[in-house]
Order: sequence, then structure tokens, then C-alpha cells
Amino acid sequence: MYIVIFITAKDKAEAEKIARHLVSHKLAACVNISSGVESFFWWENKIDTASEVLLIVKSKKSLFKKIVAAVRAVHSYNVPEIIALPVIDGHKDYLKWINDSLRKK
Repeated sequence: MYIVIFITAKDKAEAEKIARHLVSHKLAACVNISSGVESFFWWENKIDTASEVLLIVKSKKSLFKKIVAAVRAVHSYNVPEIIALPVIDGHKDYLKWINDSLRKK
């Protein structure tokens, strides 16, 4: 099963570090980075806000636990957002490309 994972990071440098780590270790086929995300959330019993960067990761469900461990190893947050959504369908050639990209050589 294919998944899309959302991860927020404190800034572009951290997002790039996470993206490179995931792709170079063949945990992600592709990572998009979107800057300028304004987040509102509960933290320490109050509403907080932050300017963040969003990573959109394309991978497979079988790699999710390894992705969480890899992100936690390099992420600055105590509780980083790492959530996976199932891909219910997709362009066959793109899904094949994900498979090919995640193969260890």
C-alpha cells in the first residue's frame, strides 16, 4: 500500500535535512517541501501558533515505522507531526516509479 506522509518542521533547513535523509535511505521516493505554513495547535494547555514548513512524503506503508524512527532521529521537535494517509488510487506509472525508487540496490 502506498502512503502520503505529512511532516512539519521548524524551518526549510530542517525540512531539507529530513527530506535528504529519507530519500537517500530509500525510505521515500519523493519529498515535496512547502514553505509558509501557519499552524495553530494545542500545546501545554493553550493554543499556540508557529510558522512551519510542510513535507509531503511519498512512500509505502511497509516503511512507515522506519520513517518515523528516521525522522525522530533528526527532528528538533519533541512531538513531531508524522501522519500517514493511504493512497487509494494513482497513476500506474507513478506508483511503479515509487516502487522502483524504493528498491535497495
